[in-house]
Amino acid sequence: MQVSLDPTNHRFMGRTALAYTNNSPDTLHEVFFHLYFNAFRPGSEMDVRSRTIADPDQRVTDRISALKPHEMGELIVDRMAQGSKQVRLEHLGTVLRAVLSQPLLPGKSTVLDFDFHGQVPVQIRRSGRDNAESVAYSMAQWYPKLAEYDQRGWHAIPYVGREFHGVWGDFDVRITLDSAYTIAATGVLRNPEQIGHGYPSRKPVKRPNGQQLTWRFQAKDVHDFAWAADKSYKHVVKPMADGPELHFFYKDQPEYEAVWKDLPGYMEKSFRFMNTHFGRYPWPQYSFVQGGDGGMEYPMLTLITGKRRIGSLVGVSVHESVHSWYYGLLASNEGRFAWMDEGMTEYASSKVMQHLFGGDDDPHVSSFLGYKALVESGKHEAPIMHADHFITNAAYGTTAYSFGEMFVHQLGAVIGEKTLSRGLLRYFEACKFKHPEPIDLERAMEKQSGLELDWYFDEWLNTTRTLDYAVSEVLQVGDSVRITVERKKEQLMPVDVAVFTRDGQVAHYHIPLSLARGAKRADSDAEAFVLLRPWQWTDPTYTFVIKGDIGAIAGVMIDPLQRMADMDRENDAIGLPEGTRGALRN
Repeated sequence: MQVSLDPTNHRFMGRTALAYTNNSPDTLHEVFFHLYFNAFRPGSEMDVRSRTIADPDQRVTDRISALKPHEMGELIVDRMAQGSKQVRLEHLGTVLRAVLSQPLLPGKSTVLDFDFHGQVPVQIRRSGRDNAESVAYSMAQWYPKLAEYDQRGWHAIPYVGREFHGVWGDFDVRITLDSAYTIAATGVLRNPEQIGHGYPSRKPVKRPNGQQLTWRFQAKDVHDFAWAADKSYKHVVKPMADGPELHFFYKDQPEYEAVWKDLPGYMEKSFRFMNTHFGRYPWPQYSFVQGGDGGMEYPMLTLITGKRRIGSLVGVSVHESVHSWYYGLLASNEGRFAWMDEGMTEYASSKVMQHLFGGDDDPHVSSFLGYKALVESGKHEAPIMHADHFITNAAYGTTAYSFGEMFVHQLGAVIGEKTLSRGLLRYFEACKFKHPEPIDLERAMEKQSGLELDWYFDEWLNTTRTLDYAVSEVLQVGDSVRITVERKKEQLMPVDVAVFTRDGQVAHYHIPLSLARGAKRADSDAEAFVLLRPWQWTDPTYTFVIKGDIGAIAGVMIDPLQRMADMDRENDAIGLPEGTRGALRN
């Protein structure tokens, strides 16, 4: 792909040679492309949705409707050819249909040559020009991007505001721009000796004559390409001995330098932690780039706003770079399964942040609180809902982020924490570069744990049922104590029970769910428990007895580590003195 941008009028022109292989069993008669920049025009689906949804994104609201012609976005494919024959094109807002001149058979490849032009919009959402921190260009979703085709057919989803799904490919991109600009991009710069601008070069830098430079970036096995450009970028490079080369691009101003100077050290530690605990980052480079409107991930690069305190800057940088594992390598369909990207990224990010800043508390507590608030608001929708079709932005955001993190974290209560950690690594290795769906995560966890988990994935993802278990009775019966646990809401879970004695001891019990066809294992002596008979899932209550006198018992508590998304914590215990609840949480 070759593109040139004129900063005097913010218009660009490009030419692409796209080699496309049909790996499906179907004959393709047409292909689809995304034309994202066309969302930034009055009357677009993004514009209308933002003006009619109950809780619009405050970054968008009615701003698109007020754009003047020179401020709008535009992306048009002027012509396309398949070999020597022209391809018939139909522009459909943010989607392009291209009717092939020759059908593409299964296992065959074809080359599509096309020219396109566009206009960079005033920055509103993710991409655009002249953002709130005066970064000149945040070039994301800027080119005609091939849509994904899978067992469900084409995913030519209009750009309404959510995130993305793309086709794996190798990119070779040449960008021509005024030489005063520094460019950060997906991929590795292949001609640093002609460019300079802080890029390491084995040869002395010798720029060609003229006021423009052509930058050549290459990236293998990625599903998108983004770049940013500004005249005042400072470019810092931090090599890693056993990881990617880290690049940092931010405005060369004292207010940014004071905080950004510390970011490289934190990010090196973040990448090392992720490589060890969640799978190895495979690409040679990653760039943290000031731009955009908050934080947004792209292959080998993130766009983040820079005017932050160090905790916030590290937090957004961790989250967006961790997306490289879930958006970048695993690359689930973010429209259909937003929680698989955002929620799993949040789960791993919480672990990273605790590693960076310390602390012994459960780092995932906020995910349950967010989910609980959503349920209590009455806006809760099933997580299976397509991201664009949630009734409110609040429901989408909390479901994708808080519910997703909670869903993964809670799985540790079902299969065990160490089994969950090993299962996440197994999932990563089995599914990287494969666009996994929930069934793939389910099967990885089943194979790792030896348990059946369809009940967990089916009900938590496909319904809005909620969880509430309670300790309903503790009675002396003969020489034993009878303990009864009740399921008060519809959701199913195995249950951990802690029995506190007056001499300061705690006995742990685990009630497996019959549908799991087994039980989690204690990963250490410190986590040991007494395994009880399974709870038949159709029974509303479960009773077990322990030998002894009720007078020796200080209290009984279910879910003592509070790993379950139990909607009523007040009925989780009987007889515990004040201050005991949550004392076992780690």
